Amino acid sequence: MKRLASYCFVFATFAAVTGMGMGIFMAASHDHSLAPAHAHLNLLGWVSMALYGLYYQTHPEIAARRLALAQVSLAVFSIVLLIPGIVIANLGGTELPAVIGALLALASMLLFLGITVAALIRDAQTV
Repeated sequence: MKRLASYCFVFATFAAVTGMGMGIFMAASHDHSLAPAHAHLNLLGWVSMALYGLYYQTHPEIAARRLALAQVSLAVFSIVLLIPGIVIANLGGTELPAVIGALLALASMLLFLGITVAALIRDAQTV
């Protein structure tokens, strides 16, 4: 499913543009209190999602599986929860959304690890 890779790239680009906007805002205001959210958005939103997209683009048979869609959906949900959660925590509020988002991001990465290792094992068995 080539659309899964495209969804990853669209979300990654949205995250990059948002992260750039945050960076510009912090530089202009000389207030870098949002730097942790900015860094996590760039790393998880831009880099991780783009890498997921590259993997699924080059492995369309894996991207066609529901497990791949679940992994990407979990990754997106974790980012949407984690980034505002970090902002809320940095502004003195509860850390709960950030903690839940971080745990979901970890779960998404572990699921991706399982997907990639299973594909590697399948490929090794067909040689």
